[in-house]
Amino acid sequence: MIYEKKIDQMIKRLRAAGIEDRRVLQAMRKIPRHLFVARGLELQAYDEKALPIGFGQTISHPFTVALMTQILNPKSGERILEIGTGSGYQAAILCELGCQVFTIEKIKELAFRAEKRLKELHFTYRFLLKVGDGSLGWSAHAPYDGIIFTAGAPVPPEHLFDQLKDGGRLLAPIGDQQEQTLTLFVKEDRSVRKSEIKKLRFVPLKGAHGWS
Repeated sequence: MIYEKKIDQMIKRLRAAGIEDRRVLQAMRKIPRHLFVARGLELQAYDEKALPIGFGQTISHPFTVALMTQILNPKSGERILEIGTGSGYQAAILCELGCQVFTIEKIKELAFRAEKRLKELHFTYRFLLKVGDGSLGWSAHAPYDGIIFTAGAPVPPEHLFDQLKDGGRLLAPIGDQQEQTLTLFVKEDRSVRKSEIKKLRFVPLKGAHGWS
């Protein structure tokens, strides 16, 4: 297979960079990342880089996807809300891990492409996708075991804590448009515990609680 060597190299890099969760690594190995990039960039899909997917958006580095998934620690059967479907790759990883994924994309064309890819991978009954303002969440299907942002938010998304179950996790990059800090929020009874993980750079979140 033309991509087999590149996939092996990607998994080796992820392990060396500290990705230890076997389930995450298996999902990253199984999901064909080259299906989620722009035409002509397929051979670069497994390199450690972000790639354009159109409309000013990108598919994140493999390490970023793996790290965020490992930190969120999704379990099979859990309900996960994804803010920013983008290419659909992160949603595919979550589906492969056995989650029920609710994903929101503001850009209609990207949403339709992602939906098509996810269905082609036979995840039809694992996800629900809608076009809309992801920064508002999706209260109709709350509460969630986890919420994950794939775009940088200017402020902590405290308005979404009500959409989390007790013990639920919310993972979001928080900061300005140049750099954000990947931050994990864990809901515990009536309080929320916050942990700052790593500085990264994401495309800006657009919407009522994002950038205009």
